[in-house]
Amino acid sequence: MKHSAKGHTFTEIVIESFKLSGLLANEGDRIAAPLGLSSARWKILGALARSETPLTVSQIARNMGQSRQAVQSLVNIMSETGLIEFQNNPNHKRAKLAVLTPTGVNSYQEMEAIQIPWANDYASQMTIDDLERTLVTLKKISGLFSA
Repeated sequence: MKHSAKGHTFTEIVIESFKLSGLLANEGDRIAAPLGLSSARWKILGALARSETPLTVSQIARNMGQSRQAVQSLVNIMSETGLIEFQNNPNHKRAKLAVLTPTGVNSYQEMEAIQIPWANDYASQMTIDDLERTLVTLKKISGLFSA
């Protein structure tokens, strides 16, 4: 069987997304390293900081497109290092809620202070139309898998 024209282009997008994911993880590790973080820990800090409510590990994993087990392992380490703490979940006896500690909030804010100029620099090399179109398209593709 052969790809349709759309199927071929979609496959190329998937391959380029894998490449971009690896490049972003490496770059995230590089810019987070001075704060003692990794891109994976930064993602978890961001998921919690950007959420209006505390999240379970499963919710963090779902939001990040990661396995619950991988996120659980990171969240446990981050709890031991004082970035995250667990609270009782009134909706579920065993699934605790993860929240940022003051140290976690501070680490996320320090990470933003590094990330914002980094993002502005890379974004300045593209048009706002290209960036917005890319964002819309990526959200559509993500929606195909989270439906």
